[in-house]
Formats: sequence, C-alpha cells, structure tokens
Amino acid sequence: MNNHVGKTIEFYVLISIFKVYKRLPCRYCDVDSSISSQMGEPSIFDRMMSHLRATSKYYTGYPKDLGPSRLVHFTSEREFVQLLHEGYPVVVAFTIRGNLTKHLDKVLEEAAVAFYPNVKFMRVECPKYPGFCMTRQKNEYPFIEIFHSPEQAANQGRADPSVMKYSVKVLPFNYDQSLYGFREFFKRHGIKSSGPN
Repeated sequence: MNNHVGKTIEFYVLISIFKVYKRLPCRYCDVDSSISSQMGEPSIFDRMMSHLRATSKYYTGYPKDLGPSRLVHFTSEREFVQLLHEGYPVVVAFTIRGNLTKHLDKVLEEAAVAFYPNVKFMRVECPKYPGFCMTRQKNEYPFIEIFHSPEQAANQGRADPSVMKYSVKVLPFNYDQSLYGFREFFKRHGIKSSGPN
C-alpha cells in the first residue's frame, strides 16, 4: 500500500471518529470534555486520537516521541576525536543556524535515535567553530560527511613521538537528507548501521 493511500485511509478514519464523537450524548460533549481536560483526564476523543497515533502504521503528522536526544553537538576537536575512537562511524552535519536547516535538524535528531548506538550523529555550527569547518574546504552549507574506520597512522619523519596520528576515511553524503537516505547510504558503502537481528 503506498503512502498516499495510507494517508487517505487514515484521514477517513479520523473523520469517522470525529463524526461519532459529535453524535455522543451531551454529557460527553464540549462541557464534559473541557471539565475533564481541566481535571487532567483526557476526553474520549483525545484518548481515541492518541490510541490511533500510537497504533497507526503511518506517520500522522504529529511530532514523534524520540526520547532523549542522541545528537551530539560539536564543542571541540578533542571531543570529536574521542568520539571517533569509540569505533563507530560519525555522521557530521556542518551547518549554519537558520530557517533552511530546521528540517535538517529534525532529520538528524530522528536518524540519531534510529541508528543509535551503531552510528553517531554530530552537528557543527560553523559560525561558532569556523576553524573546524574551514578544514573541510567547502563553502556551501549545510553539508554532511561521514567519518569512519579510524586507524593509527605510521610515524612520519621527525614527528613528535607523544603525538598520535590517525587516519580516518571520509565520505561525502550526497543522498536524500532523510532516514531512508541515510539507511541506503550505509548499505551502499557497507557501513554497519544496525545491531545483530
């Protein structure tokens, strides 16, 4: 069943529930529902709607309860390196705060929850940390890169022995900026994004 048909069916179900609610005797109508909502008890209609949202296979347009945020906000390069040392791929979104990135923020929050703990998601606000963003040598924002497979690099020449050098693979993300886009990207590049099934 395609998404359009699912939304149409859901719409008709909501209309029929609303019609049934309006035909209930007066003691269950507006006065009673306003009193019960003031007392902290949800009305019959609210209970039916929350049940429908909870059991519906299709997204109803209401905010999803994602639980605690799994999106890591960039604060320093040291923290970023520590995150890489955990061994998981890190999806980094280089952004500028604005109306155009609100959708991306929601997608990142949802993806961070969906792929936790196998993939970490990080957001960098480039105006706050210009040095880190400039090292990526891009001038169009927002953009996303995936850092994975960190390995200790061989010592090169006269490098300070107390400094550890690492090499990491970086992939530019050019798929659809959605949960589906991330899933397809991970499949295509062989990045493990889910636990054992």
